Amino acid sequence: MAEPEDVEREERIGLHNLRPAPGSRRPRKRVGRGEGSGTGKTAGRGQKGWGSRSGAKRRARFEGGQNPIHMRMRKLRGPHMKKSMPFEPFRTHSQPVNLLDLEARFESGAAVTLEAMHDKGLATRKGIPVKVLAKGELSKPLTVHAHAFSATAQAKIEAAGGTCQLIVEAEGGGLPT
Repeated sequence: MAEPEDVEREERIGLHNLRPAPGSRRPRKRVGRGEGSGTGKTAGRGQKGWGSRSGAKRRARFEGGQNPIHMRMRKLRGPHMKKSMPFEPFRTHSQPVNLLDLEARFESGAAVTLEAMHDKGLATRKGIPVKVLAKGELSKPLTVHAHAFSATAQAKIEAAGGTCQLIVEAEGGGLPT
């Protein structure tokens, strides 16, 4: 009989009675309010040095005095140092496809297009040009479509009786061979 009374006393949770868990909210530390507070006199800033001075703030990208990441990055150097920029955004990317992968995945006389390579698990990164490299041997004639070919890969494909078709994309796409 005691159970129904407990259920009636327990109030339903709603927006009117939500409050944080006990002990999860603490009042802010009031620094510089006397020795008895534990953070009097120097207010937790220490004795001397840059951090104890007024106006001292931790700078964005400050790494404790070690050489910061924006200075460790490679730069494009030129006559105007102010105009030098980080090197990485200008790197051209391509996805490599080796001849040994083409040998293993395609039948003799097949047309190796970007879609066919993608279906066989090669050149899976969308929008990144494909370059065929010469690692491995090719014993069957294939018609290979790619954005670029290494000179040795092109020679090996043509020696096996295949052909190399360059994919030329409009404005900014593709790679030079």
